[in-house]
Amino acid sequence: MFMKNLQVQIDNHSGFCFGVVYAIEMAEEILEEQGYLFCLGDIVHNDEEVNRLTRKGLKIIEHEELYRLKDEKVLIRAHGEPPSTYQLAIKNNLTLIDASCPVVLKLQNRIKNSFDKDETIYIYGKHGHAEVIGLLGQTNNKAVVFQDISELNIPNLPKSITLYSQTTKSTDKFYEINDILRQNGITVNTNDTICRQVSNRDKELRDFAEKFDKIVFVSGTKSSNGKVLYNVCKDKNQNTYFVSNAEQIESDWFNPNETVGICGATSTPMWLMEQVRERILTF
Repeated sequence: MFMKNLQVQIDNHSGFCFGVVYAIEMAEEILEEQGYLFCLGDIVHNDEEVNRLTRKGLKIIEHEELYRLKDEKVLIRAHGEPPSTYQLAIKNNLTLIDASCPVVLKLQNRIKNSFDKDETIYIYGKHGHAEVIGLLGQTNNKAVVFQDISELNIPNLPKSITLYSQTTKSTDKFYEINDILRQNGITVNTNDTICRQVSNRDKELRDFAEKFDKIVFVSGTKSSNGKVLYNVCKDKNQNTYFVSNAEQIESDWFNPNETVGICGATSTPMWLMEQVRERILTF
């Protein structure tokens, strides 16, 4: 069989951010101790990693099931939760293992302080995203969430607003929104709450994507961060392919002697990128 002699390299900046590492380590510790653990929502937006942990005994539940659950341990994932979840835990005698990312917790506190001061809060974030639901909860769901400036009726906006962002949004886009609001005469109290471990990936990936003939971007389809970073790569290197697992890779994407870069989202485990590399090396 003719081998393509591909040179394959994994981006060493890719893989889990510290918030996700922290949540998964906590989960694995408890799974070893008691053999099972409930987790509120997917522990990470990556089906392959979720499947690995469910095989170890992680039970993913949604909020409806939490209402019926009593006297158990429940993991709060890195995205954080609204205050109502903590109140329910007390009522149902649930022990919460809180693996909320420190960056998210800090943001929740800042939004709560703004809300307590009666500020008009706008949050740049994805509708229905777990982190955003937690942030909205700090304002009794009174803050306005928008994922694109086109959703806002600018002439009718209050003359003064306090602006926050979901931690995984694009920094460039956030400042672009700020500029548009200011140009329209709105006083914006800007809070740049974007996680630098995520936003720095943007620049790192641009540099990485340019170095190779082909790029394979590995991410779960539910990861909003994955969609953003995939587009960053595609923008720099048209020959960028999106896969969620090694089986999706096709041999005819590659020509003999090409260089291939593998990278991923903040929710992509390193073991998955390694599996992708192993498969490419068989071509």
